[in-house]
Amino acid sequence: MLPSGKFQAIVDQHLCTNCGLCADILGPEKVQMVISDQKELRPLATASFQSEDLDLVAQICPGLRIEGPDDALAEEPDTQTDLVWGHYKTIVRAHAGNPVHRWEGSTGGVLTGLAAMMLETGRIRFVLHVRASDVHPTFGEATLSFTEADVLRAAGSRYGPTAPMLKLTDALDLGMPFAFIARPCDLSALANLSERDPRIGELIRYRLAFVCGGPTVSLDIDRMIEKAGVDPEDLVAMRYRGRGCPGPTTMVTGDGTVTHRSYVDFLDPDGGTWPMPFRCKICPDGIGELADIAVSDTWIGGGPDQQTENTDPGNNALIVRTAAGLELVEAAERAGFLTLGDTIGPNDLNVYQPHQHDKKFAAWARLDGLRRSGRLFPKTRRLRLKKLAAKMPLDFNESQASGARSRAEALVPEILEPKAASRFGKQPSTNACRRCAEARN
Repeated sequence: MLPSGKFQAIVDQHLCTNCGLCADILGPEKVQMVISDQKELRPLATASFQSEDLDLVAQICPGLRIEGPDDALAEEPDTQTDLVWGHYKTIVRAHAGNPVHRWEGSTGGVLTGLAAMMLETGRIRFVLHVRASDVHPTFGEATLSFTEADVLRAAGSRYGPTAPMLKLTDALDLGMPFAFIARPCDLSALANLSERDPRIGELIRYRLAFVCGGPTVSLDIDRMIEKAGVDPEDLVAMRYRGRGCPGPTTMVTGDGTVTHRSYVDFLDPDGGTWPMPFRCKICPDGIGELADIAVSDTWIGGGPDQQTENTDPGNNALIVRTAAGLELVEAAERAGFLTLGDTIGPNDLNVYQPHQHDKKFAAWARLDGLRRSGRLFPKTRRLRLKKLAAKMPLDFNESQASGARSRAEALVPEILEPKAASRFGKQPSTNACRRCAEARN
């Protein structure tokens, strides 16, 4: 099999997280980001893709490699370790100190507040994160935010296809300190690449993650939009949540019609389970173990209460994992960017995020099911997965392994064509180019 074929096996076996790192590092002459027949954002290898490129992808791809933090972190003063939630300095409830940040951001606006604080105090020059796509309203896209106004324009969760790493090279090439806010799997990709690119350790001063339940399958998002009475083809803007906790889901069509739906009603219109990509069902780290700070929702049972979703002002749970993260949180509180509440612990996180707790216990068996079937699977280290599996009954582990294997065998490869590649190239927008030039000067 050609190297390009082996590369596409990662996508065909549904292990791709659509982070975009392979396309960013190798460039469009070797890997293009395209929209599949399932309306997912995927990498497509070209005829120029070589064996050495495949070796690079095997090292950096979070679909193939997910590792926890260095064991030395556990030996630092005041570090505690929980078998499920990993290393942490403290776990605390908090919300953004600025009411606008709290309102515009998701849940309690903590990531919005921290981003604004880091920029205003000069700790960083910009933030690499994501915002709503201008071209594909249900998608997100990577962006560089240089001001508080930029951050606020990007506020709110994105549940559709997003490639956060597509502007990583642009960000590193600026040679200025910045923060990276993304999914846990994106931080894994970043850590993998840091073994080859020392600029990551030198320039990325803070790594922040949200505790991730997984994106929604793109075609299911369209189904939800249709259920709300809107034609997805007419959509020009979409906001999944924010402007409240969680705030309404808002859809805008080309004729100016604005449609609001309750977040709970929109994401669960049929009373079923959350439609999630296969890679997310086997995810070994949805809790941001490589982050300085991982930020979680605090809804009891894992979801918002429909009776209070319009009146809940919003609070996050902060898993502060590193000394740098702890110093940042304390400084943000002193400066008024964060309001800290009660110190909590892993048992509280189990209440807020029961699906993360349960998936952590099931992850080793699910990955083992893929391994035993001869399929590709993410290699893991330092995530305590085997210890967690050892606490479960043998029949539970076998059931999880068998279920993962059966789901994998039922997967159908997506159809990829290069027609959409130009939209997702490495070149920043005109506005981003202007801002980058101003920043260099």
